[in-house]
Amino acid sequence: MKLNYRKLGSGSPLFVLHGVFGSSDNWQTLGKEFAEHFTVYLIDQRNHGNSSHSGEMNYEVMASDLQELMDGEGLQTISILGHSMGGKTAMNFAVTYPDRVEKLIVVDIAPIYYPPHHQQIFEGFHSIDLQRIESRKEADQQMAEKVKEFGVRQFILKNLTRNDDNQFAWKINLEAIEQNIETLGRGLTDGQTFNKKTLFIGGSKSDYIQQKDHQTILKHFPQATIEMVGDAGHWVHAEKPEELKALVVEFLQQ
Repeated sequence: MKLNYRKLGSGSPLFVLHGVFGSSDNWQTLGKEFAEHFTVYLIDQRNHGNSSHSGEMNYEVMASDLQELMDGEGLQTISILGHSMGGKTAMNFAVTYPDRVEKLIVVDIAPIYYPPHHQQIFEGFHSIDLQRIESRKEADQQMAEKVKEFGVRQFILKNLTRNDDNQFAWKINLEAIEQNIETLGRGLTDGQTFNKKTLFIGGSKSDYIQQKDHQTILKHFPQATIEMVGDAGHWVHAEKPEELKALVVEFLQQ
């Protein structure tokens, strides 16, 4: 699948991958800063942003999408940064195509199984009557009954767009994501390893990377360094952008 992406800056190539329900827009601000040092590819993964939709959604095909993008751009090797679901895609790409990855950065996710835990967000999506709303404000009001957190609603509503008939529609392929959410939670399997420099960045207030996960991380990524950013939750790049930027740039320039 040909993915939608934006290309910024110059230097060695860096692919940046968003999490589930997100898009390349989530990394636009940091992407511009990374572009002072690297050629940055801000990528919409399949079924997200402006990339194509498909009922097939698993980490094998999502890693293959990246290989297709690399080949189309004439890139032999890249460094890759992924957050949450994007981190899982990045890990799977690295263990599948290790010769094509220089360095790997994974933000607030581990190579373990996470049971489905997005039910509230799915309920938020389904609470909006796309045929009847006339404004984003109305959409927010409808969703507020299911999703109390304003920031989470704003994140979800970034997926709201207008179709060719000027009616509201979702950019994401909500049906495919919902049908495959169990698959998106799966971890790496025994024997899947990437033996090059790897950086895991977690939020100290997030429970996605816990102390008990460090051993599993090092089993799959023997050269991994694990850094926890203080006073940050799952959205490390939004909550502590300067700290994350410093860690990423230093690691890539070593």
